[in-house]
Amino acid sequence: MSVFCKQLNPHACRTYMIGTDRIGFDKIGTQENGEIVLIDPVLEHFQDYTELLKQNGCKLTHVIDTHTHADHISAGAALKDYTGCVYMMHRNAPAKCVDFCVADGFEWELFGSISVKILYTPGHTGDSISLVFPDWIFTGDTLFLDDAGAGRDDLPGGDAGSHWESLQRLLELPENLTVYPAHEYRNRNPSSLGRQKRTNPHLAKKSKDEFIRYLDDLRLGPAEWMKDVLKANYACAKDPRAAWIPVDTPACEVKGTKDRGVNEAQVSSIPVQVLKQKLQSGGDPILLDVREEGELAGPLGHLEGITHIPIGSLSQRLGELEPYREREIVTVCRSGARAHTAAQILSTADFPRVSVMIGGMIAWNAQSD
Repeated sequence: MSVFCKQLNPHACRTYMIGTDRIGFDKIGTQENGEIVLIDPVLEHFQDYTELLKQNGCKLTHVIDTHTHADHISAGAALKDYTGCVYMMHRNAPAKCVDFCVADGFEWELFGSISVKILYTPGHTGDSISLVFPDWIFTGDTLFLDDAGAGRDDLPGGDAGSHWESLQRLLELPENLTVYPAHEYRNRNPSSLGRQKRTNPHLAKKSKDEFIRYLDDLRLGPAEWMKDVLKANYACAKDPRAAWIPVDTPACEVKGTKDRGVNEAQVSSIPVQVLKQKLQSGGDPILLDVREEGELAGPLGHLEGITHIPIGSLSQRLGELEPYREREIVTVCRSGARAHTAAQILSTADFPRVSVMIGGMIAWNAQSD
C-alpha cells in the first residue's frame, strides 16, 4: 500500500491530508472507504474538510495537531465531534479534548502499514512534535522553509534554548526527507532536509547561546491577539469567531508581527558583480559581515577588510559603526537573509547609505572574476 500527501488550504496555514492508494493522489474519490489523516486542520475550513469527506467517501481516522496553534483555531475538536476520529497531540498539550496523547519516540503503523514516528521538538511551544514518515517529515512550526527559518519562540510555552535542542535532533535525520511545515507565507515549495541544512538560518551552525542571542535580537514585536487564539485552542473552541485573527499576517514566523520599524524598513541591494567592480575601481564601502565568527574561517571564507559584528549582537553594538555613519555600508552574510535583517536594523537606526550584498558569500564565491 502506498500513501499520498496533499496540502488543502489556500493560504499560509498548511493542512496536510495523508491518504492511502485506495483513493489515489490524482483520483480522490474514485473508490469509497479510503482512509485519510489530517495534520493541522484549520477551523475556518471545517466545512471544506467535511465536504471533501462526503464527496469522496473518505473515512477520517485521525486528526493530528503538531502543536497548540497561536495564529488560527484548530479544527481538531470540531472534526472529532463530527466524525468520531481520533484527535492526537503531544501529552503536554493543554486542550482537554485531545484523546490520544503521545510522547517522544512513539511509533505506530498508520493505515496498518506505514511507519510513523513522533519526535518531541519543543521550542515554538512546549507541546510541539514533528512527524517522521519514511519519506517525509511534518515539522509544524519547529522548522519552516529556507530563509523563513522557523516559528517564533516568544509566546507562552516557547523557549529558544529548547528550540535549538530540537533543531539538533532534526539535523540527525536523513537528508532525503521532504520537509512539510505548518506555515508557508511566500509560496516556497517543500524541499529536502538536506536543502534546509544549506539554506535555513535556523539550521546554521550556532552554539545554543548564539542561537538564543540571534533570536533575542530579532525583537519579534507584540502579539497580544495570539494569546487569545491560544486560549481558544486550550478551550477546544468550535466557533471560528472565538478569537480575532488578522488577515494575511505571517504571525508565527520570526518578525511576523513586528511593529512598524525594522521589518518594514526598505533597504537597497547590490549585486556581487557591481560590488566587485566598485572595490576594484577604488571604492571603499564598509563591508559589514554579520555571520558568526566560526563561519569566517569556513569554506566560504570572508572578504578582505571586513568589519565583523554577528547579527545577534548588532543592535547592542551600533555604536561601533558610528564613525562610519555617513559612509556606504554593505552588509554581508552566507546567503543574504541575515544581511537583509542587518540592513533593516541599520536603516531603522538612520544610517543613510546601507545596502545588502545579494546572495551573500555563496554568490560571491560563485561569481567568476
